[in-house]
This record gives sequence, structure tokens and C-alpha cells, in this order.
Amino acid sequence: MDSNLIAAVLSCCGTVAGSFFGVIISSSLTRYRVKQLEEKVEKHNQVVERVYKLEVSTKSAHHRIDELREEITYDK
Repeated sequence: MDSNLIAAVLSCCGTVAGSFFGVIISSSLTRYRVKQLEEKVEKHNQVVERVYKLEVSTKSAHHRIDELREEITYDK
């Protein structure tokens, strides 16, 4: 075989292999970043749910305090 042909074939194989491994590494990094973002979003959603429950609880506590104040003012 001609040395130019061998060099071209090896060059092509190297280019294909480099591109393939580059895509694999890039996709694994992307998957890792997406996983990290999903975890952050899940933590944020848990905080939002907890704050909502606290708001509901606080609202009912304020209603109960208002009822007790009304009872005290009626008892006087």
C-alpha cells in the first residue's frame, strides 16, 4: 500500500475515534449536570411545600388567636 493511503486511513480512524470519545464524555458531563440540577430543583420544591404548610398553619393559628380574643372581649 502507498504510505499516503495508510496515513489517510489512520488519520480518518483517529478522527472518528476522537469524535466518538468526545461525544461520549460530553454527554456524560451533561447527564451529570442535569442530575445535579434536578437535585437542586427537588430541594427547592421541598422548601416551597414546607413554606406553604407553614403559611396554612400560621393562618389557622391566627384565626384561633382571633377567636380567643373575641371570647375574652365577650366575657368581660
